[in-house]
Amino acid sequence: MIGLTRILVTGAAGMIGSHLMEAYAGAGETDLLGCWFAPTIRMADIEHRFNLLELDIRDADAVQRVIAAHRPLVVHHLAAQSLPTRSWEDPRETMEVNVQGTVNLFEAIRALRRDAPDYDPIVLIAGSSAQYGASLTPATIPVDEDVTPLPLHPYGVSKVAQDLLAYQYWRSDGIRCIRARIFNCTGPRKRADVVSDFARRVALIERDGGTLRVGNLESRRAIVDVRDLVAALQALVERGTPGAAYNICADHAVRIGDLVALFERLSGRSLTLDPDPALLRPTDEAVILGRVDRLVQATGWRQRIPLEDTIRSVLGYERADLAR
Repeated sequence: MIGLTRILVTGAAGMIGSHLMEAYAGAGETDLLGCWFAPTIRMADIEHRFNLLELDIRDADAVQRVIAAHRPLVVHHLAAQSLPTRSWEDPRETMEVNVQGTVNLFEAIRALRRDAPDYDPIVLIAGSSAQYGASLTPATIPVDEDVTPLPLHPYGVSKVAQDLLAYQYWRSDGIRCIRARIFNCTGPRKRADVVSDFARRVALIERDGGTLRVGNLESRRAIVDVRDLVAALQALVERGTPGAAYNICADHAVRIGDLVALFERLSGRSLTLDPDPALLRPTDEAVILGRVDRLVQATGWRQRIPLEDTIRSVLGYERADLAR
């Protein structure tokens, strides 16, 4: 026995996971373990600050050993292949990480409960607005949690599977699962979303000059700050209803082209746009916006950080990263 752990975060070396670890530590939580594999952030940002363990969620035996050794009371399952574009390139990898990895986690909990029937963790599964896909229509937006999932890429399909696995293990095994459906979220350390991509390019323009490469500027996204998202995740494990699904989303959608003006204001310069067809996706929802009534009623959560403050923090991070 290594020692009991109160909170376990898988995907701790991802943008959301690293900020979640920071939030718990900042609130005085010391009984905290982060599992990581194939990091998407700079490990130097977290590796000397937290108790970390390398874990490939696809390795069922390794997952079972970690759960048996640490017996976490709260599990935030954030480990995932989270890029829709990459899911087109290698759908098998996406399914192995997101779907089989989630099965491995639940089966590890089931195995431990056979020996320790009183073991009763709460498990938050990080789903995605990508689950809704083609159901995001003018008639349904903002979508609630009861809208039919019609994902438009393998990543979205994998997130539907994770969500349904959580529901199934709640109904069949009584594992207390919270199904969080995360809409567009950004913050420092994020990669491969419109805010972080724009911020990186603007920081490079500030240093070297040049134009701002852009894709589809007409789509609209509700973008929540990672700090607000983390607050929602923490509130859900405390006050969410097991088995239930909860959207986590900003309160309004912004046109992607309108982000350019925010970056111009924060950088103090006019940006020349350079449309790039390579940045267009084969399928792209016109508007992504969700209702959060269920989340608000359960937890009292509200979005608190304005989008301009979020962009300022991301641009500041990219400037500092380029200066390293």
